[in-house]
Amino acid sequence: MNLSVNSRRYAMAILAIVYMFNFIDRQILAILLPAIRDEFQVGDTWLGFLTGTAFALFYVTLGVPIARYADKANRRNLVAASLAVWSGMTAISGFAANIWHLTLARIGVGIGEAGCSPSAHSMIADYYPPEQRSTAMGVYTLGISAGIMLAYLAGGWVAQNIGWREAFFIVGVPGLLLAAVVRFTVVEPQRGVSENRKDSGTQPAMREVLGFLLARRSFVHMGVAAGLSSFVGYAVINFIPSFISRSYGMGLANLGLWLGIIFGIAGGLGFFFGGFLADRFAAKGRRKSFYFLALATSLAALFNVAVFLAPSVAWCLALLAVPTIVSNFYLAPVLAQAQSLVALRMRAVASAIVLLLINIIGLALGPLFTGMLSDFLEPALGTESMRYSLVLVSSLILPWAAFHYYQAGQTIEQDLARATEID
Repeated sequence: MNLSVNSRRYAMAILAIVYMFNFIDRQILAILLPAIRDEFQVGDTWLGFLTGTAFALFYVTLGVPIARYADKANRRNLVAASLAVWSGMTAISGFAANIWHLTLARIGVGIGEAGCSPSAHSMIADYYPPEQRSTAMGVYTLGISAGIMLAYLAGGWVAQNIGWREAFFIVGVPGLLLAAVVRFTVVEPQRGVSENRKDSGTQPAMREVLGFLLARRSFVHMGVAAGLSSFVGYAVINFIPSFISRSYGMGLANLGLWLGIIFGIAGGLGFFFGGFLADRFAAKGRRKSFYFLALATSLAALFNVAVFLAPSVAWCLALLAVPTIVSNFYLAPVLAQAQSLVALRMRAVASAIVLLLINIIGLALGPLFTGMLSDFLEPALGTESMRYSLVLVSSLILPWAAFHYYQAGQTIEQDLARATEID
């Protein structure tokens, strides 16, 4: 069944909006951290655990088994159900009486979100052929920047003028309505239709899937690289409100406005053009797209250091746009290649494993490690401890990621040629 152009575009738009809600509900916490810290009297290590580890542990634990289900079931229905769960748990976060209650609610958000992206990635791979897939993933990942922008804009204003609890209610409830839209208006695509590949209908055993993926060196390297990129990305996006608030004294409403604009516009440009440029470079060989990512990641490290050592808040915010664009180039190409490297009934699991690496290395460890490093430096540096924690994380981790992107480019062509071995 070939879908019409309008049906594909509508599905892509709805999935991007779902992903926007994913990141609104996930990222609203970052702008609320200063208010939550004041009310519950906890340190940066606990805040790092709350924003990253508590969410990620259940997100990654359930991601692979849910993706296994998605590779044999209706993916659209799974996306709708997941959206309903995480939106409900976001609203419940507003009722937290203490830090433990809030942690449990955030775990619930992680459980809900585990079913979204692997299913959506697999659907997108069936909507669009390989030569358009990085661009399509770039459109989907626009939801990240839009979600972060709205989380900062709404969260900062509501936290300062109404209260941090109300912010959770305002962003959680609309997702329940969107879940119904997904369930009843989005078309589930036929597997393999975008490439004229025949679906055998047989799902490989999990051991076979893991062996297939581990035998592709490019998959391993790009997964590790994406995890290291997200280590820095999640550290920055979760702690930059705290850093600017402490080091420059900016209020939450203004801070939310500026960070929302920067992460929304610059982040969106990075996600979209990362996919767009990767497809253009790939016309001369897929390895070129990974060499491009290695260079972009190295540049992001240099600009991040400049941002965190800026002499004023004006310079900090002005410079922030550059690494926000460049450091987001990686996501769409990595997600697209994860779909292209595997058999049809492996696609959701391949996506889940990439997300597992991104979320274990990045979300579970990035904010936690950065918060611990800040607490360690605080006796010597006081309110500047978060500044230098972010400098160290950026300058050490991003060059390491660039090395793995380069290594992925070395074998990507050979690995792509073997993708259909067990279809």
